Amino acid sequence: MPSLPPAIAEIRLAVRTALAALPEGSTVIVALSGGADSLALAAATAFEAPRRGLRTASVTVDHGLQDDSAEVAARAARTAAELGLDPLVVRVDVAGEGGPEAAARDARYRVLREAAADVRAAAVLLGHTLDDQAETVLLGLARGSGATSLQGMAPVREDDDGVRWVRPLLGVRRETTRAFCAASALDPWDDPHNLDDRYARVRVRERVLPVLEAELGPGIAEALVRTAEQLREDAEAFDEMIQETIEDIVEHAEAGISVSAAALAANPAALRNRIIRLVVDSEFGVSLTRTQTVEVARLVTDWSGQGPIDLPGCSAVRHGGRIVFTASGR
Repeated sequence: MPSLPPAIAEIRLAVRTALAALPEGSTVIVALSGGADSLALAAATAFEAPRRGLRTASVTVDHGLQDDSAEVAARAARTAAELGLDPLVVRVDVAGEGGPEAAARDARYRVLREAAADVRAAAVLLGHTLDDQAETVLLGLARGSGATSLQGMAPVREDDDGVRWVRPLLGVRRETTRAFCAASALDPWDDPHNLDDRYARVRVRERVLPVLEAELGPGIAEALVRTAEQLREDAEAFDEMIQETIEDIVEHAEAGISVSAAALAANPAALRNRIIRLVVDSEFGVSLTRTQTVEVARLVTDWSGQGPIDLPGCSAVRHGGRIVFTASGR
């Protein structure tokens, strides 16, 4: 028997490992754009999933951002069917805040979430690679987004509505997915937006990372990904500490929620700030910036009688020995 090409062996192993935790008989959905990453993921899933008794489907979202987008989506669906996946193509209108890239991403995830709910899928598989992870971490670092952003994308994440997002290829280089497609006689689509330097991610990919590799030596992408993994481990430990702490110091108020100022003061700054962000996010669905978080923390550490602090969707005020968060307009 001829040996399996290394790229095919690597990606099949990554997918096999990711599928191992899913219950037999369940359905998995592959998010398929037709690009090399998602195409390699789809082909490997089509090979591995039946061996675990899993049903497979693909969802291709036609964003309508290019003249030939309908044909690109149709071609991806045909390839999925040839591989043995049940294909679905959904056309969306891309509009919203944050520019076309953010709007397209929001529309794509909405379609995938709805598709997963329709078939009660055990997981949605996404084709993000090690290179995508490195770019995400570097962009977060440049924006000063803090440890949460620097964790990058989680290999497995479950939404509040129960949809599980799995990224089997986060340890795989982008060049490996292209090698997989070449070895499998698959013809990937190259998204022209991936060469459009109006997008920050493209500039990081085409300019910044190559310069870092040239000036600092090879292995920059892998180092960034290791950093993300370490920060994610730290964050998980912090989250466990917060959950243990929060039950004792948080109380529901008449129009919101309150936290013991003394208990917050007794915690280190890193833990105190995380508790503040978690309380606001869980109660009001708002993510505070570092500046906003520090201002709330000053109600604890630098209290001098200051009035309420206006935050997105809520306000914070010190009342007696507690920090009270109240929904805006109340």
